[in-house]
Amino acid sequence: MFYGTMKVAIGGPLKLAFRPWVEGLENIPAEGPAILASNHLSFSDSFFLPAVLDRKVTFIAKAEYFTTPGVKGRLTAAFFKGVGQLPVDRSGTRGAGEAAVKSGIEVVERGELFGIYPEGTRSPDGRLYRGKPGGLARVALATGAPVIPVAMIDTEKIQPPGKVVPKLMRPGIRIGKPLDFSRYQGMEHDRFVLRAVTDEVMYEIMKLSGQEYVDIYATVAKRQIAEAAKAEKEAEKAEKEAEKAAEKAEKEARAALERAEKEQAEKENQAE
Repeated sequence: MFYGTMKVAIGGPLKLAFRPWVEGLENIPAEGPAILASNHLSFSDSFFLPAVLDRKVTFIAKAEYFTTPGVKGRLTAAFFKGVGQLPVDRSGTRGAGEAAVKSGIEVVERGELFGIYPEGTRSPDGRLYRGKPGGLARVALATGAPVIPVAMIDTEKIQPPGKVVPKLMRPGIRIGKPLDFSRYQGMEHDRFVLRAVTDEVMYEIMKLSGQEYVDIYATVAKRQIAEAAKAEKEAEKAEKEAEKAAEKAEKEARAALERAEKEQAEKENQAE
């Protein structure tokens, strides 16, 4: 009931304001479980996708959204619960993974739609990154539910990381045909199978989105970008310090030359 109320309150205005275009809605089953595996470009992805679907989609969200104290914290928790988000404690990497898998299996076993971002985090630059072989593949193989690849288009332009106020423009959503991994069912603990399933899904997402694919994890890319930005900042700082040192040396050299010229002039005067 609460989800339906929130969907009307948020989904309606969202569609009216941004007018998202959608391809492949027929690939979403009218009933029964399925896993929606999407690329992740923006915080708003988890709102645009549910807004265009008739069925509820449950995503995983960090537990902090549900446990922040105060009025703002309670409103935030109510909002995320209302739009179908499940809290997962991400304080421990392994624990977070296990909790996400458990939550995903529970959603699927209830015959519902489970949404997941195989990249594990938002793309730092709009490219598609290597999928993590944990949650998606394990939930799919443990439940036998079909995996439906989804591509979010241009949502990073609407709300880039760090931007609070979104830009009004039309995003797109492409929904691919369901992928059947029943041939691997019961093999959810085989890391080679998990990798194969994940890579197949990522390939389909890449075809739908048209994104450039990068064969490293987005978390690694974010670290590399942060390190590069830090190195650039340190290089700029070093360059400014070198410029200051050069200016100081030039000033001192000029002062020394002026002193030497003054002393020479005084000696010449005394000699006369």
